[in-house]
Amino acid sequence: MPPVSSPGLLDGTGALRTSVEERAARVRFRRAMALMVMTLLAPGSAQLVAGNRRVGLVAFCLWLGLLVTGFVALVVALVVALVHREWIFSMVSNPSLLLVLRLGLIAAAVGWAALFMDAWRIGQPLSLRLTHRRAVVGVNGFLCLSVMGTLLFGAHVVGVARDGILTMFGSDEVVGAHDGRFNVLLLGGDSGEGRWGLRPDSLTVASIDAETGRTVLIGLPRNMSSFPFRDGSPMAEEFPDGFDCDGCYLNGVSTWAQDHEELFPGSEDPGVEATIAAVEGITDLEINYWAMVNLEGFKDLVDAVGGVTLNVRQPIPVGLPHEAHFHYIDAGVRKLDGHDTLWYARAREGSDDYSRMARQKCVMNAMLQQVSPQVVVRNFEKIAQASTAMVSTNLPASELDTFMDLALKARGQKVSTLSLVPPMIQTADPDIPLVHRKVEQAIEQAEGGGTKAAGGTGRKPKATPDAVTGGSIGSLSEGYAANQAEDLGAAC
Repeated sequence: MPPVSSPGLLDGTGALRTSVEERAARVRFRRAMALMVMTLLAPGSAQLVAGNRRVGLVAFCLWLGLLVTGFVALVVALVVALVHREWIFSMVSNPSLLLVLRLGLIAAAVGWAALFMDAWRIGQPLSLRLTHRRAVVGVNGFLCLSVMGTLLFGAHVVGVARDGILTMFGSDEVVGAHDGRFNVLLLGGDSGEGRWGLRPDSLTVASIDAETGRTVLIGLPRNMSSFPFRDGSPMAEEFPDGFDCDGCYLNGVSTWAQDHEELFPGSEDPGVEATIAAVEGITDLEINYWAMVNLEGFKDLVDAVGGVTLNVRQPIPVGLPHEAHFHYIDAGVRKLDGHDTLWYARAREGSDDYSRMARQKCVMNAMLQQVSPQVVVRNFEKIAQASTAMVSTNLPASELDTFMDLALKARGQKVSTLSLVPPMIQTADPDIPLVHRKVEQAIEQAEGGGTKAAGGTGRKPKATPDAVTGGSIGSLSEGYAANQAEDLGAAC
């Protein structure tokens, strides 16, 4: 009878049995992998089991404390959001808190990466077989870079948001609501070299109810002339009978003031200050804040949110016929990118200034209704970067929470419009008392306390199939629906 071969040796057929050394190698490999997985799931646990217990205890306690704190903060935030949403907005827009969060994410990234490297060391890679060693190095590198990259990307996004807030919202002067409303002057400025904000291409006052967010957009034509300035302003002293000089229009007030800076001692932006004085004189509204929108940069914002859907009433030309990119935006419901959206809002061919103003109001309404919190979260970094390049404003960072909350409230409501244009208002010689009455009526109507007057904000152009001019419902003689509507969405 042949002898029986012992374990770990070749049997009679030449098959190799599992040796003690191979089993030990697999045990070491599994141990090394387990240490890395432990570091991923509970940072510091690998050191507690097989390394420096003091380091492991500190890391594990920090991780556990952050985990518990984060969970409690999330629950509290969800509860508070139900009853006091502004508090959440104030947290996410506070530069100091964002700085702490950014530094915390960077520290966590570095510390976690160090723990992964230490877990690899504790796993004694030199005692592993070559194939096992390569596997351990690959897995450790993947986990280390993934965790560290995620945290550093989060720190980068927080940094972009903080930088954007500090760059755009530099003012510290808080202005309370006037008669229960915030009046914000929105200026659309060309972005050419040396031309930032010199001649606003569009001027709109967003009058926002401080409680409900109900908004009235009051459009002012850039070619308005012979209008008064706010009493007591430097411009009112220079033009006591109104801005009636030769070739003087509303969009030229800024340029005139920039050329006469000596009249505005201590002013950081005489052009904006003079324009506000004009708008207040025309509308009889007190302006709380202003925002200058770089219309070229607006393209990037639209692209950042994934485009905007608009009801194109007529083909709109994009570019000029001799340009290579010239084309038409076809009629119909279209989702447009930033380039085409800007041309939809600014195209002049086959249109007039007032039809163009109507299209601009439709773009504003579409952005308000379509840019949801979910869209902002998904595209946060792109939006923050685009907004930094697009907007200049005197809105204080401390007021961001208020206006973010009002924006969310406004999304669920109708937006009213009143444009001070023909046939209601003659831009060359505006009836200012009539303008004041119309503005007051529009706001009262939006608040539910007004009555429709003849020719008031409830008036709409004849909506026949042919009553479309320059892409807007209506005509120059009848007026445009989006310029004078109780529900801008329906008029677009």
